[in-house]
Amino acid sequence: MQWPSLDEFRELRRSLPVVAAVLFVAALAFPMWVIYVQAPQYPGEVLTLKLYAYPRLTGDYWEMAELNQYVGFYYPDPVYWEPNFRVHDRAINVPEWSFGWLAFVLVSALSLFVALAPSVEKLKRGLKWQLIGTVTVFTVMLIDIQYRLYQAGHSLDPDAPLMGVEAFTPPIWGKYEVANITSHSRFGSGVYLVLIAIGLLVVAYYYRDSTVTYQEFEARVRARIATVIGSDTETAGSETETVGSDTETESNVRDEEATPSQR
Repeated sequence: MQWPSLDEFRELRRSLPVVAAVLFVAALAFPMWVIYVQAPQYPGEVLTLKLYAYPRLTGDYWEMAELNQYVGFYYPDPVYWEPNFRVHDRAINVPEWSFGWLAFVLVSALSLFVALAPSVEKLKRGLKWQLIGTVTVFTVMLIDIQYRLYQAGHSLDPDAPLMGVEAFTPPIWGKYEVANITSHSRFGSGVYLVLIAIGLLVVAYYYRDSTVTYQEFEARVRARIATVIGSDTETAGSETETVGSDTETESNVRDEEATPSQR
């Protein structure tokens, strides 16, 4: 089996998947989802809850748990992983949360595997399926998260202190209100690292038939920017000449109209 040379890793189609692999793993160190909460129980404060790809919470998760218990909404039970928060007896089971990290490791390993493809044909085929597989994995994860949020919001504890709270579905992104508690959901920095990694895979796939390197890519970008700026400058100059020509024509017309009266 012939491995690619170091010079070949200067090509975008091989180097970008390696960078993407690093970003997929690095994303595990950052929160995937952040929730900002305002409640009358904490006047003048904004509570923050950060959730990771594996069963871990940071921020004001103890205070958030106290607020959630009023409406009977509890943190999910990862089942196979001992989390850093207390799991309520009536919490819904979300066993896939225990294996969330595995998806990141797998797509990272696949990126490295594709980058090491021994031939160009295998590399091109690998880039295609790597991109499709990665997008599919994270799309399925988002759908699963939204379903679990729906399930949690529609499985409220009937014995909760605050009665009469209607079932709700927390959005992955957006604002929602439950009783007198206002929450804003946002993506965490881990998601943005994943999006950057996917973007790199898209670029690698785009250049799958090219041996363009970083230096050549930078030169192309600079040339393209210069072309656009030059085009805009020429357009502006042309418009200026046109305006000047129109002004001169109008002046000549006025002079010709004024000539008979002077005679």
